[in-house]
Amino acid sequence: MTCADSLEFLYHLQKHGIKLGLDTVESLLDRIGNPHRRYPTLHIGGTNGKGSTAALTASILQAAGYRVGLYTSPHLVEFRERIRINGQLIPKEALVQWTDRLRAAMGTTLEPTFFEFTTAMAFAYFAEMEVDIAVIEVGMGGRFDATNVLQPLASVITNVALDHEAYLGHTVSAIAFEKAGIIKSRIPVVIGRLHDDGWSVIHEVALSRGAPVLRWEINFRTHGDPVTGFDYEGLKAVYRNLACSLSGRHQLENAGCALALVDLAADAGFSVTEGSIRSGLRTVTWEGRLEVIEHNPTLILDGGHNPAAGAVVADFLARYRERHHGARIILVVGCMRDKDRAGFCKVLLPVVDEVVVTHVHMARAATVEEMSATLQEWSGPVHSTINAAEALACARRIAGPHDLICITGSLMLVGEIKALLRGCEVSGLRG
Repeated sequence: MTCADSLEFLYHLQKHGIKLGLDTVESLLDRIGNPHRRYPTLHIGGTNGKGSTAALTASILQAAGYRVGLYTSPHLVEFRERIRINGQLIPKEALVQWTDRLRAAMGTTLEPTFFEFTTAMAFAYFAEMEVDIAVIEVGMGGRFDATNVLQPLASVITNVALDHEAYLGHTVSAIAFEKAGIIKSRIPVVIGRLHDDGWSVIHEVALSRGAPVLRWEINFRTHGDPVTGFDYEGLKAVYRNLACSLSGRHQLENAGCALALVDLAADAGFSVTEGSIRSGLRTVTWEGRLEVIEHNPTLILDGGHNPAAGAVVADFLARYRERHHGARIILVVGCMRDKDRAGFCKVLLPVVDEVVVTHVHMARAATVEEMSATLQEWSGPVHSTINAAEALACARRIAGPHDLICITGSLMLVGEIKALLRGCEVSGLRG
């Protein structure tokens, strides 16, 4: 098989959709020798911020000299972004090799989903490459997520908000119960900022499983600005004037969760110096999250797609406007049909001047007409475009050199824009 053949096979697994339960992934992993049991792991879930927290954690551990596997989803442009060791994407040769091996292991009796198959691939690749530790991001939910076969050193639940309601439930409490599924017996868990309804559910699960809890603003805290300087106060150490390369006030919480998780990893022998912490925070990269990619005008990409994530973007835009008097904010937005696009846009509209709506090239994406209907009560200018390329061109025509263009609403849209700027195509399924 070629790499293109492997990717075609992987994306064809989309026909199996999303399945609740761990039986299939457990069987597949068992047939290849349970590679995920051959190295320690850290497991990171939550509604928003879990990818950033995973990237921060991996960057700190890598700066400390460890060989670190990182598994995240979705990818933005290329499938291989999902599986990395010390920042390097899984080689094409390894992707082909493990597609062949896992396909043979499936036989005629297993029908894994795309995510179950790719999770097994990541776990097997990390074992083959003898990582010291792997940082694993939950795909969706937690309790029935394919990654939940792990028995990690420690876990994180960054936060809980409404998202993926069709699969996880229609209340914060119901979603919190699914997120709490990654909490294992007597294994410590770091908890980020939670409202009472989410905290009560997660606390009850942790208590029933005897899992020690480190909670944001109780056992650890961060204060300041993530980029210009912040302080961390944890159970074991206090660090002053740290700096992180990821923008947005919400990264304070993500950095706090990552640092608390690193503290727990140290209990298992993964010691990290203050210098490694500073270096890891300063050099971390995580694409598509308030990512500035151009200037004059400023162009930022953010894959936020629910109201809670929209509030983070709105806060960033409001602060930008305060610092750059006279700057106009042009919003380019495209969302999936199954997301709360009205709630997402509602928190953003008060801080923008013009809106460009567009359609993401996916079957479940909202149409331009549906996006425009979402904005029908807004009195500002709305421009309709049929695809990402036209949307970017339209925004650039509107914006002056001192303005800001914010492209948001979906990681899928962000991926299309990044591919456009690189002059390439997006690689297949990204959900």
